[in-house]
Amino acid sequence: MPKPIWLFDLDNTLHNASHAIFPAINANMNAFMAKVLGDGETLADADTVNAARLAYWKRYGATLIGMIKHHNVRMEDFLHEAHQFDNLAEMIRAERGLARLLKRLPGRKILLTNGPRRYSQEVMRHLGLHRHFARHIAIESMTVHRQLRPKPSRLLLRKLMARERATPRQCVLVEDTAVTLKAAKALGMRTAWVTQYLATNPNLRQTAGNLPQPAFTKRPFYVDVKVKSVTKLPAMLHRL
Repeated sequence: MPKPIWLFDLDNTLHNASHAIFPAINANMNAFMAKVLGDGETLADADTVNAARLAYWKRYGATLIGMIKHHNVRMEDFLHEAHQFDNLAEMIRAERGLARLLKRLPGRKILLTNGPRRYSQEVMRHLGLHRHFARHIAIESMTVHRQLRPKPSRLLLRKLMARERATPRQCVLVEDTAVTLKAAKALGMRTAWVTQYLATNPNLRQTAGNLPQPAFTKRPFYVDVKVKSVTKLPAMLHRL
């Protein structure tokens, strides 16, 4: 049987983006969107901005797509403004032993992130993981027929498999976002759900509003393996 092709998400999968990075990105997005959604003189208010950011995130899988579709924003401008950090290295939190983990997993590894290339490369270099990945696919490269199709796009996943000459069964998606895992399973991929950073994800908290936080104890039908941490994957290989 061919060795698997591992598709690893980055944020809240290989490191804890909820700790400081996601809050900073959301603040940066809000500041940029307040200008775009304003009337040219007055900034849009916080409620309007938050509602738009979350609505686009839920509808398209990325706020960026909503801003492009509905407000003629340039992708480069949005990504640049959203990923401005005073000191990114100090904001990164991750477990020890991730490089050893990747060495223990047989097969080819691909980074598949809705983050921009410059940001994701800097995080991966800081973690010392970049050398373990054969390919690095960031959001700028997620186009199908010249249209931006980031995760959870099935078109994107099909294009990736075609380029890798891989069957769905060969591919294992490792991800924290349930909707992306569901899309991958619908195509026949194997799926691993990483849950340890979900409870502190500011996007999930805001999406829930006044509703209780979702429970991450049950394994959905579209998830083959549920792990708290990616470091638990080698012990679950028999189920993948």
